[in-house]
Amino acid sequence: MKVIFIEDVRKQGKKGEIKEVSDGYAKNFLIKNKLAVMYTQGSLDKLNMQNKKHQEQEALAIKNAKEIKEKLLKEKLIFEVSTGKQGKLFGSVSSKQICEKLNSLGYDIDKKKIKVNSEMFLGENNITIELHKTVICDIKITLKSK
Repeated sequence: MKVIFIEDVRKQGKKGEIKEVSDGYAKNFLIKNKLAVMYTQGSLDKLNMQNKKHQEQEALAIKNAKEIKEKLLKEKLIFEVSTGKQGKLFGSVSSKQICEKLNSLGYDIDKKKIKVNSEMFLGENNITIELHKTVICDIKITLKSK
């Protein structure tokens, strides 16, 4: 029996994939647990419509991420940090602090998407923000002594 997978099923198929499986497995497991639907022209049309909608949403998300990237590249983030006598930093600036600063500027960025270099120093430092799987933004932050 041909089925269209609705969810990823380990070692069987991925979401949206059309595959031939045994009748018993399809009826008693896949369709019963709503992991797949029987392959028909109607279900194929529905899958194609969902794929088209998903592609449109993905294109919109990429467009929005690129717009945010352009705005982020113009921002200047300055952090005041504690330093020792020779200008050595005590600690570092965390992704949480950067996230809070960006949120206060009106950006909605998850702190898990911010990658901070382990070694930071006074002056300009580069950080990476993953706005989308395909849109990655490298911005500079400036650390100043208190």
